[in-house]
Amino acid sequence: MEKNSYSEKLSVSSIDTWIFDLDNTLYPSTSHLFDQISERIGIFVSNYLSIPLEDARVLQKQYFFDHGTTLRGLMLENSVDPYEFLDFVHDIDFSPLQPDSRLIEALEKIEGQRLIFTNADAAYAKKVTNQLGIDKFFPNIFDIIDAEFIPKPYQKPYDLIIKKYNLDPNKSIFFEDILRNLGPAMQMGMKAVWIKNNGDWALPDSEGVTADHETNNLPEWINSLFI
Repeated sequence: MEKNSYSEKLSVSSIDTWIFDLDNTLYPSTSHLFDQISERIGIFVSNYLSIPLEDARVLQKQYFFDHGTTLRGLMLENSVDPYEFLDFVHDIDFSPLQPDSRLIEALEKIEGQRLIFTNADAAYAKKVTNQLGIDKFFPNIFDIIDAEFIPKPYQKPYDLIIKKYNLDPNKSIFFEDILRNLGPAMQMGMKAVWIKNNGDWALPDSEGVTADHETNNLPEWINSLFI
């Protein structure tokens, strides 16, 4: 049984804001959509810095772990134009994503505000939600531009999203596939749900972070709250 999934069911009446990460959270990592992005990030780094692709891959991961995103590392270390980067890496094939009736059913049951909180940009997030058929649930997307290009898990974007939407952290719940990104949210009082996966991005630098709940099936977990 997944930790806290059903034995300690969350009281939905205590939540008025539902915050979702985007990639590998609102869609399963098995779609390999982010693999496409990762590949294009490597190509961008290689081209921008004029280094072999193999070296670019190493630097890509180093920047991700050291700075929260490869983009943040490139901005700090190499003065990259973030808009150029985002346009390039998000030029992918979205067809692997298909609407999931279980996810739609789950989102329809939620009362209160629904937000996307992503280290990507809103233009990309809208393409994802359109492809998944869930765009109507997410008129509000807090993206990396809103966050002043400072990614999760740095504290500032969490402060900014709370300020922008006037959130009460103690009445909010956050769903995220990267465990370390749940840490600041929990420290502010949010409930945290880790979308478990086997990706090598999910666990590094997450020492000491233990989510309130965890699941490898987001639609099933949300639907279970309303039984």
